Amino acid sequence: QVQLVESGGGLVQPGGSLRLSCAASGRIASINAMGWYRQAPGKQRELVAVITGGGSTNYADSVKGRFTISRDNAKNTVYLEMNSLKPEDTAVYYCNLEARPLGSASRNYYWGQGTQVTVSS
Repeated sequence: QVQLVESGGGLVQPGGSLRLSCAASGRIASINAMGWYRQAPGKQRELVAVITGGGSTNYADSVKGRFTISRDNAKNTVYLEMNSLKPEDTAVYYCNLEARPLGSASRNYYWGQGTQVTVSS
């Protein structure tokens, strides 16, 4: 019913920047919160940033001041601008959103397929 397609990952040197995108498509009635998570090898998946339907944002302490989350409601897309990247930011990044499909009274959580971000010299 709802599909998420991520893009923008890759290899970048320390101090560099990347911009991740996640576009939602399908039979969507409404989208509430949209967020980004990451999972490094051998570690649990962790929240990176989230943006509510009203535009409020919240960030993990480790990325505050370096990452910026934003959304384009007309395009059902969420972005993650990542600056001053560090090797410890290396992980698979997943987008997540809370959405209500058309014809449904309830909201569900959906995950993207993940995109690899590698920060290395």
